[in-house]
Amino acid sequence: MSDRLETEVGYKQIKRFMAKATSKDLVLRFFYFAFACLLYSLWRLIDHLVQVFFSDTYGDDPWVTMHDVLTSLKKRTGVG
Repeated sequence: MSDRLETEVGYKQIKRFMAKATSKDLVLRFFYFAFACLLYSLWRLIDHLVQVFFSDTYGDDPWVTMHDVLTSLKKRTGVG
């Protein structure tokens, strides 16, 4: 996969972690984006650690899906 395509796919996935906002406040919108990037990175880290722990390898297909993480966050925090 080309670097550009990987970047586009990454941003598309990050958007799924973003809170819906209609605010024109740039600071708030930047916070939402930065927080979404943090959640995305945590998801990738958790998936990586699970794969390495159980199989000693890491593949491209996630074992822990984004849907699993978002559902778990919503259940535990009510956010989402």
